[in-house]
Amino acid sequence: MRQLFRKNRMKELEKEASKQDTHGDNGQEQDNYLNDHGWELLFKKSHDFKKTFYVNQKSGKKFCFSFMTTLVDESLLQNNALPYLLQGDFRDIEDVKKLIPIADVQVSDKNEDIEKKLFNGYVLLTLENEEKQFAFIAAQKEIVRAVAQPEVEFSVIGPKESFVESIDQNLNLIRKRVPVKELIIENYTVGTLSHSGVAILYIDGITNTDNVDTVRQRIKEIEFDEITDSSYIVQLISDNENSPFPQLLDTERPDRVAAILAEGKVAILVDGSPHALIGPTTLVEFFGSFEDYFLNYLLSSFFRLVRLFAVAFSILITPIYVATLSYHYELIPKDLLSTLITSRREIPLPPILEALFLELTIELLREAGARLPTKVGQTIGIVGGIVIGTASVEAGLTSNVLLIIVALAALASFTTPVYRMGNTIRLLRFPFLFFAELWGLLGIVVSFSFLLTHLIRLTSLGRPFLEPLYPPRITDFKDAIIRLPFKKQSKRPQYLRTENPVRFSEKKAKEKKDIDE
Repeated sequence: MRQLFRKNRMKELEKEASKQDTHGDNGQEQDNYLNDHGWELLFKKSHDFKKTFYVNQKSGKKFCFSFMTTLVDESLLQNNALPYLLQGDFRDIEDVKKLIPIADVQVSDKNEDIEKKLFNGYVLLTLENEEKQFAFIAAQKEIVRAVAQPEVEFSVIGPKESFVESIDQNLNLIRKRVPVKELIIENYTVGTLSHSGVAILYIDGITNTDNVDTVRQRIKEIEFDEITDSSYIVQLISDNENSPFPQLLDTERPDRVAAILAEGKVAILVDGSPHALIGPTTLVEFFGSFEDYFLNYLLSSFFRLVRLFAVAFSILITPIYVATLSYHYELIPKDLLSTLITSRREIPLPPILEALFLELTIELLREAGARLPTKVGQTIGIVGGIVIGTASVEAGLTSNVLLIIVALAALASFTTPVYRMGNTIRLLRFPFLFFAELWGLLGIVVSFSFLLTHLIRLTSLGRPFLEPLYPPRITDFKDAIIRLPFKKQSKRPQYLRTENPVRFSEKKAKEKKDIDE
């Protein structure tokens, strides 16, 4: 047993000696420097942290690279930095800027910058026996998806580009459309854990400075640990966080952001989010599609009116059905009354339970279709709706008339161009239903009064949310419920209080100069 123990011990000593021999210059001596820093102890626990040692061939200067392999493009480091540092006249940390052909090289003496830079894709370069100064070399690994067509705000006519998750690429898409020096971009870091980049965009000389200051202050005052999407920013800086109405307009179209910047609004971009935020905004903007500006003003005005009618129909039609059958039989025409009596002859449920059953069924089908894979979700939505609707009518749980009404209301709610507002419309139907059951048509009027009062008090970045309806702005109706020709829109929206309210000369726009004149 003793001989066996001695043999194993001798093998262990031989392995340790071989390890020390293979280290050479990069061995134990190099492990002694830059190995006892406090910041490095925690980094070493992560398997994607890497530290390599090198020696300059001319001066014999020893240096070290420390970086996160998951965030750094190592091929960029090997090709554009390492050969110059090994073969060049490298004696001091300031020589890094002169030797390597990389523009973003920063020399620092602040230890608190190390964590921030390493997790932003920089390589930390340190020299032996020089611990007070170090250099950061930019070598970020860019993993982004290509610019694709908009999925939420798709349009048949117009540009086919949408934002992606990279904030730099999104800013590039906006800069191409607004190539002026007045376009100001301010960068901020939000989130104690995520350190997410947030950019505020506005056009100097046009945008009201009060709006910019409001956004800037609210972004700076955000106290949250993880910001993964612009949806977090919407909830954190909204004027009324208890309102179901979105108070900032979100879009995935860079052309729309460029257009609102020209109007004098403020845009917010979040790194990692393919959606930009726009503010201040108004209620009527949520029912206008950006494709309206690519069509003739008569067509776009007609489509806007159709959407507004569809939204009102979606909210009110089912409550009116419940109120009429529960309290106001005398309002139903005689010809229609016989049809309703026939359809409800064998229905055991009161109108409110019948309506709630179908409304909740529609919501379940929507959620199931949204959470399942695309092809399966479409099948569930179509087949499930047909099967459940037919089965409920044959079983005598619902009437044919209400089934048609609920289906039309659900279809009308899909006409809302902005997804967030569509969700709000879905929610509003239920309070109206309960008030209709309590007090009939009077209950619908009461609930509408509560809704109108809430909208009147609601603001977006301190600006009235119900404008131009309240406060009434006649000049802003040119691009609200209807859209007038571009020649009539010579001034920017009045409620924005822009520094330069005139977009172009209306008199010159009306002049037509043909070649033969």
